Amino acid sequence: MKVEFKPEVKKEFEAIAARYPVRRAALLPALWLAQREFGFISTEALKATADLVGCSPAQAMETASFYTMYQKQKPGKYHLQFCQTISCLLNGAEDVRAAVEKKLNLKDGQTTADGQFSLQGVECLASCHTAPCMRINDEYHENLTVEKINQIIDELKAK
Repeated sequence: MKVEFKPEVKKEFEAIAARYPVRRAALLPALWLAQREFGFISTEALKATADLVGCSPAQAMETASFYTMYQKQKPGKYHLQFCQTISCLLNGAEDVRAAVEKKLNLKDGQTTADGQFSLQGVECLASCHTAPCMRINDEYHENLTVEKINQIIDELKAK
């Protein structure tokens, strides 16, 4: 199924691309627009983005696949991203993550059957001073404990 950017999104991209010396240099913001527009970077969204930027789908994919911030499969309503680097690990991230995996019966890269939660391990979330941390959608949750993460999940389930 072919997807297309809405005219207003194309206009937004053109304003962004005008700030770059070469159109292809605007690939990262174009991928953000695609993720916002289509919910994730599907094969179809990748092709539309490549067309918009003027590169091949392979070039767009090699960029999108490098960064964990671009979702290549549809995430859950609540996308939990756990930092898996040294500061978080030294401060108990493995225990917190294990509690989430048990509570939601999820492993890395999976989404619950009801589509409510997805789980992803990511590299540094740049919040080392508040480790361990995770991001749910675009909101950071810091200084996590098993008790705190269980409370957060219970609140999300109740919504």
